[in-house]
Amino acid sequence: MTSISEQKSALRREAGRIRKTYHAASGPPAALAARDRLLALSEMTQADAVSVFWPVGSEIDTRPLLHALAGRQTVVGLPVVAGRNAPLVFRQWMPDTGMIDGAHDIPTPPPDAPVIVPDVLVVPLLAFDRKGYRLGYGGGYYDRTLSAARSSGRAVLGIGYAYAVQEVDAVAREAFDQPLDLIVTDKETIRPHAEKQ
Repeated sequence: MTSISEQKSALRREAGRIRKTYHAASGPPAALAARDRLLALSEMTQADAVSVFWPVGSEIDTRPLLHALAGRQTVVGLPVVAGRNAPLVFRQWMPDTGMIDGAHDIPTPPPDAPVIVPDVLVVPLLAFDRKGYRLGYGGGYYDRTLSAARSSGRAVLGIGYAYAVQEVDAVAREAFDQPLDLIVTDKETIRPHAEKQ
């Protein structure tokens, strides 16, 4: 019998291949479509501070979203790895921020950039399902971050941000996997709680 870890590893390989192919063929217009869909959400217009991931490889390009949020005067942060088993820290990003290479060579704001506390987390992923579960890269950073915020009683909205082709029937999950509240793609907005009804 295949373990959940083995199932996740196999799905990561396949999901990565699918995303890479779609990104090469449709990336720029798809990123703009997803940006517009996300910005139209009432949850985004009401947000005081939003964290967004910096795009790496074939991830959907978040830079149009980052600049649009900055244009709205929304406080924007980017994730910074604080430690292997720690929740993420979010440092403020602005269009003129001088970026540095952070963990895994992912660009981040410098250490002197202010720390923000976002009420919306825009989350990267390799695959997702309609129950709101995502397949990440295996580090568990967003699961720990969402878990810490939710267990403290702080209201935080987790939004998966991806291409529609990254949807799968079901993501194998473990007890520590945190569900997303929303998933926004270039094709639609998925509200997992509504899907369950």
